[in-house]
Amino acid sequence: MDSQRCPWCGTDPQYVAYHDTQWGRPEYDPLALFEKLCLDGQQAGLSWLIILRKTESYRAAFDDFNPELIAQYDEAKVEQLLQDPGIVRNRLKVNSIIKNARAYLALQQQGVDFSAFLWGFVGGAPKVNQWHSMAEVPTSTPESDAMSKALKKAGFNFVGTTICYAFMQAVGMVNDHLVQCPQHQECQQ
Repeated sequence: MDSQRCPWCGTDPQYVAYHDTQWGRPEYDPLALFEKLCLDGQQAGLSWLIILRKTESYRAAFDDFNPELIAQYDEAKVEQLLQDPGIVRNRLKVNSIIKNARAYLALQQQGVDFSAFLWGFVGGAPKVNQWHSMAEVPTSTPESDAMSKALKKAGFNFVGTTICYAFMQAVGMVNDHLVQCPQHQECQQ
């Protein structure tokens, strides 16, 4: 079998590095998961590469995705963020990060471990798929449907099933590297 990188990352060096070192690697840190969920929500209607290139600007603008700080943002802060060219200046998307921070804290106050909550949708361990072409890879699954529904019920925003599935792929809840990709095996170790 020919060993080749998943074709979705193309040849852009930043995208290739993301594919090779981050995408599909299991992430369990609750704050890292919160950040990634928020960033995936920012992607709605855009290319992931746009958000990837803006990640550092998002971290600077949103206090390194500290939910306790973000939850305190007021309308003046929202207006300030909407002037920041380093992020996607969309009011709904900016407000979604604030709403998500408040929902994250509400779950925490209920004693819910965010990582365990999210990983519960895949039984606590990565689901390893055996795709041979990008045409086989779904954009949503029953697990991403369930995650989306639960996150919305908990108060999260920009967490539709397609966003949830992209998130699950990115944080290694599902290994959707094609079987011929060197990272397919790498992400299982």
